[in-house]
Amino acid sequence: MKSLSVYIHIPFCAKKCNYCDFLSAPATAEKRKQYLSALKSEMQAEAKRYEDFCVKSVFFGGGTPSILEAQAITELLEVLKTAYHMDTQAEITLEMNPATATKEKMESWKKAGVNRLSIGLQSAHDEELKMLGRIHCYADFLESYQNAREVGFTNVNIDLMSGLPGQDMKKWEDTLQKVLALKPEHISAYSLIIEEGTEICQNIERYPALPSEEEDRKMYQRTKEILKENGYTRYEISNYAKEGYECKHNCVYWQRGNYVGFGLGAASMVENVRWTNTCDFDSYLAKCKQPSDFQKEKQVLTQRDCMEEFMFLGLRMIQGVKKADFERFFSKTMEEVYGKVLAKWEAQHMLYQDESHVWLSEQGIDVSNVIFSDFLA
Repeated sequence: MKSLSVYIHIPFCAKKCNYCDFLSAPATAEKRKQYLSALKSEMQAEAKRYEDFCVKSVFFGGGTPSILEAQAITELLEVLKTAYHMDTQAEITLEMNPATATKEKMESWKKAGVNRLSIGLQSAHDEELKMLGRIHCYADFLESYQNAREVGFTNVNIDLMSGLPGQDMKKWEDTLQKVLALKPEHISAYSLIIEEGTEICQNIERYPALPSEEEDRKMYQRTKEILKENGYTRYEISNYAKEGYECKHNCVYWQRGNYVGFGLGAASMVENVRWTNTCDFDSYLAKCKQPSDFQKEKQVLTQRDCMEEFMFLGLRMIQGVKKADFERFFSKTMEEVYGKVLAKWEAQHMLYQDESHVWLSEQGIDVSNVIFSDFLA
């Protein structure tokens, strides 16, 4: 059977973080109930399209999935297990905020089949958490992490964020060291991006100064050094893992595997066809009330689209992309299509290649977005 990854979007949170531009917002209990009912209807209605697929990974994202009652996660997984072919070894990840994840919820998640937690810490400093608009403190995180281990979770990711207003190298290294002392299996370390429409963007003058571009880059380099010293391999631009604990679900995105998204605004790509659910809450509920009419505007990707994605998504992976895979997928060599682009960046030592692979150099990773844009028509 063909492989499929499933993303389930939970667009609810207790409070919008000051840096967040994701499709999420607080909601009443009744609104959550309506949404979950619609979500189950969508999942059930779409199942017939995937009779020839086996679900290899599931990812509950948001928003804040952990804000839901524990039974809600159980019921959603039951729909998947009943209506879809599920790999018994499927990686099932749930994003959680320390302020909304009780030990009882974790026990219920684990019993339902969740086997990987992704905990949004961001910083080990309470003043930074407050500035970001997070609803938890560091002590909350420590309690949640201990609960996760006691419940029996053996695959835990911790999300961290550098380049915060007023942050210096000392504070960032302190956060890293505190997290490393806990020995999680996976660490995601991102630089803060000021997105339009967020509270920070709209009121930037109220915040401490952002680190300079040079300071931000130094934090990024130091992250790689410290994590490497502690046994974590960087396998993607912002992701580090102990051996064997790379996030299987996210690798599907970077390697252009098949994935289907359920829920408000969720994106899908299956066999080079892409579509995205409506971002309007009422429209989503209305469509799910008539599952037989749940039509989605789909875009069939051209060969050029697929080649571009193969390059700029695959080059996010530290191992890079394989020339043989490119030729197998597109019946053209990588040199035929992108020879000039490869030569340009190789001459600047931003990119390396040998007979089998193409990958970014350390300097190339620093300016990866610029390089990626060169692969777009």
